[in-house]
Amino acid sequence: MDEYTNRFLIENMAISQDVLNLVAKCEMDLSVRFAQLDDIMTYNQYKVLDAFQENNIRDLHFSWKTGYGYDDPGRDAIERLYADIFGTEASLVRPIIVNGTHALTLALAGVLRPGDEMIYCTGGPYDTLEEVIGIRGEGKGSLKEFGIKYKQVELKEDGSVDFAALKEAIGPDTRMVCMQRATGYAWRKAITIEQIEEWVRFVKAIDPKIICMTDNCYGEFLHIKEPTDVGVDIMAGSLIKNPGGGLALSGGYVAGRRDLIEKVSYRMTSPGIGGECGLTFGQTRSMMMGLFLAPKTVNGAVKGAVLCAEAFRRLGYDVCPGPEEVRSDIIQAVKLGSEEAVVAFCQGVQAAAPVESNVMPEPWDMPGYEDQVIMAAGAFIQGSSIELSADAPIREPYAVYFQGGLTYEHSKMGVIKALQAMNERGLLKF
Repeated sequence: MDEYTNRFLIENMAISQDVLNLVAKCEMDLSVRFAQLDDIMTYNQYKVLDAFQENNIRDLHFSWKTGYGYDDPGRDAIERLYADIFGTEASLVRPIIVNGTHALTLALAGVLRPGDEMIYCTGGPYDTLEEVIGIRGEGKGSLKEFGIKYKQVELKEDGSVDFAALKEAIGPDTRMVCMQRATGYAWRKAITIEQIEEWVRFVKAIDPKIICMTDNCYGEFLHIKEPTDVGVDIMAGSLIKNPGGGLALSGGYVAGRRDLIEKVSYRMTSPGIGGECGLTFGQTRSMMMGLFLAPKTVNGAVKGAVLCAEAFRRLGYDVCPGPEEVRSDIIQAVKLGSEEAVVAFCQGVQAAAPVESNVMPEPWDMPGYEDQVIMAAGAFIQGSSIELSADAPIREPYAVYFQGGLTYEHSKMGVIKALQAMNERGLLKF
């Protein structure tokens, strides 16, 4: 670490020399790994640039529309950009999609019909989708309430798809097989693009009419390919995660086959209207600029996650994935072993924030989650997971999930502050 930076962190931010020495050693040993991640970032940056140039993005695409939003050139342009970058026939990219759960709900409810069966083959879905599907809760318009059946196939112990169990689960009513790429609150590695490609081939060999859907939250720009480049029919994600680049104020996307996107658009608005209406509220400039910056922003977040893994593994903690392993999302899980350690870690990350750094997060009953959850996030965009954050359900084995950082330097500061907070409470041994 640079001498001047080191001095500043010790004198102005009260960081201990032990923490700084650990982080410096980690960075030195990660130089080759960081170079590999930079290569992926560079490829994706030029891929995005090429899409902007091919679609002739102009200043007129940043203008406002009002009312119904008919013939909005900016909305049409950003949806062409997403389709081209993700290798799909069509996409919906809207600020009125409130989060990733909403985007996934549209993808599921837009395509599935009463009597259809859906199968999740990566174990349980993310917690907030459980009520959407009808796994828990009391209806409230869940898929189950509308007669859509659900099956779940657990991953094998090594984190791979259990193809034998999946084949047995697929039946005559199976309309869609779903995969969650990111880890969520599971202790597993994210599903890689290579695994997704193998899964699509397997499902399509059983029945080519079955729709393969991927929850792509946290996974964009982690590889030179996206799930839709390897055969996935439809995928969804959030603009305040990777693809918004930290600049999108809100929104989500669904990308895939044109016929499926049309069905989803009818669920988003209404039958007969679909994607023809819907204001972008002047957000196309920030959505496009964020998309342009996203490969670099994601790269900083991934490097920060790798640094987190390396630092905590050196201190004897279980981490998932390991620093040397292939990444398919920006999330780093660290098994801390106690509620006290989880709270200290998250409060340290909060103290690294540019916004509300003085807030002390505590576990609470967050809507949509079964257990109490602690969340650290002092972000410019509320709830933005591409900005530095950490969260954890308060349940054994007390694993914390670290992600984000608009720059590598800020993600690194999240690691430093988490280490410092735990060290001050006597929870670390260097």
